[in-house]
Amino acid sequence: MRHYDQPWLEDYAKVQDRGREFARDEPGFFRSEIAKGRGSDTAIILYTSGTTGQPKGVVLSFDNIITSARNAIAFESLTDREEVLAYLPMAWIGEHIFSYAQAYCAGFCASCPESQATVMLDLRELGPTYFFAPPRIFENILTQVMIRMEDAGWVKRRLFHFFLGLARRVGPRILDRARVSVADRVLYRLGDALVYGPLKNTLGFSRIRVAYTAGEAIGPDLFTFYRALGINLKQLYGMTESSVFLCIQKDGAVKPDTVGAPIEDVEIRIAENGEVLFRSPGAFQCYYNNPEATAAAKRTDGWVHTGDSGFLDTDGQLKILDRARDVGRLRGGALFAPKFIENKLKFFSYIKEAVAFGDGRPFVTAFINIDLEAVGDWAERRNLAYASYQELAAEETVYDLVQGCIERVNRDLAAEPALAPSQIRRFLILHKELDADDGELTRTRKVRRRIIAERYEPLVEAFYSGDATGRIETQITFEDGRKGQMRAELAIRDLATGLPHAEPVSLKRAS
Repeated sequence: MRHYDQPWLEDYAKVQDRGREFARDEPGFFRSEIAKGRGSDTAIILYTSGTTGQPKGVVLSFDNIITSARNAIAFESLTDREEVLAYLPMAWIGEHIFSYAQAYCAGFCASCPESQATVMLDLRELGPTYFFAPPRIFENILTQVMIRMEDAGWVKRRLFHFFLGLARRVGPRILDRARVSVADRVLYRLGDALVYGPLKNTLGFSRIRVAYTAGEAIGPDLFTFYRALGINLKQLYGMTESSVFLCIQKDGAVKPDTVGAPIEDVEIRIAENGEVLFRSPGAFQCYYNNPEATAAAKRTDGWVHTGDSGFLDTDGQLKILDRARDVGRLRGGALFAPKFIENKLKFFSYIKEAVAFGDGRPFVTAFINIDLEAVGDWAERRNLAYASYQELAAEETVYDLVQGCIERVNRDLAAEPALAPSQIRRFLILHKELDADDGELTRTRKVRRRIIAERYEPLVEAFYSGDATGRIETQITFEDGRKGQMRAELAIRDLATGLPHAEPVSLKRAS
């Protein structure tokens, strides 16, 4: 600020001196002002994302915010030496807690990016020690990494993939201080010098002591990728209604398919229908001007319905399957957890979004959104010409590319007896990207499954009627707010799953 010469700007030390002078002249002022407030006073009203309906205003008190922040600080032994980058919307509970409440309670430094466009550069410049991002951010970062590596020379590509394979095998165990052979440790250190270290430095992750992801389930493969590099990424479970913190993974007990155990003062209970309930000092006061929704979510005894389906494993860690209302059964009775399947699909850099269907149906199907940047780069290297997302998505070779990704997911599902029947039998690539402006995603990029099922019903029915193509007409919203119609005829592709009792798909050729 030394180069600013506006007369109304004052040196911070002078402001402090004026405050101390005022405190000497009015010794009881600050205490009297503080005494006017209570911990039970409303601190903020934050709105839910609206994944399952209209957003609701969640009323949180100062006690809710401060107690939750302090408990999480104690859990991770955070100090005033931490540094965070405050780059997410402050109106979201995650940013409100990590970059505001915890920064005040622990006294650490929160830095703001110069602009939305410079976030990644600012992240690298700052090198935070404490970092939070929703899964979408980690997915985007991984996509950028994979794109850059595909454009690198063959020596760098071979080196990268060799050491990445080693990291996947031993990196998480080294991070958890488990037993690893001397040879693997030496190779991992070499990989850190040649690959992992430079990569983390490029991303701004070199100094991270603890990182969280939450807001939506992260795919186990994506989660393991970052831990394999030596980044202490952990999952936490919470929501706006709980002031975020309910469960956090403990160092040395991190599993890719759980969200950790309840932290101090938090109780978790699984209802008979499998829904997760909680009781904690961070539990919200009410929904603003919505007593009916409050009564439905928060019981008089303090237990709060999360709307999520899950269970506690043998180690007492919580495993979330999906939104309780989204977990279903295939027609044969097998478990169908769409979010679990979608997260496995989205690990691949070529797949930006996926929506799985199967509840009450004979088999599982999926809509795919390709990642335009990743697939566009792939197409460019193969001299594949296209003029739009719609053209690229319809290419036969792009379908081959996506099919390879889905087949790998099916092999993983086949290894899980409870999920083997959920292997994907048919898929198509949508002609447009799912968009929050069209009501298909929330503003935090969560899939609005029911809206998509209704809007694209002709395509869903084409899956199960055996048609080789599906026809659709959808309304789209342009950047300037205008509405328009988009028509498309989409190819539907079948996959062999090796399921012995799967109902056959009777194909109908398009006329």
